[in-house]
Amino acid sequence: MIEFQVEGMSCQHCVAAVTKAVRALDADARVQIELEKGLVRIESKEAADRLGAAIGEAGYTVKGATPRAPGGA
Repeated sequence: MIEFQVEGMSCQHCVAAVTKAVRALDADARVQIELEKGLVRIESKEAADRLGAAIGEAGYTVKGATPRAPGGA
């Protein structure tokens, strides 16, 4: 699992846009988004740099990425 710090997300449209961008790379990706904290957690077979680029192309600013254990904090 990779956790991205993302700026610019503020509503459910943003959630849908980020989820769609990630799933365009990996249709089976699990995407969890916490709008209040600006966090996007993704479980995917795709590389973190590709996932981050997809989020950026959707119009959001990726400030960092941290690997996380699945189900961990």
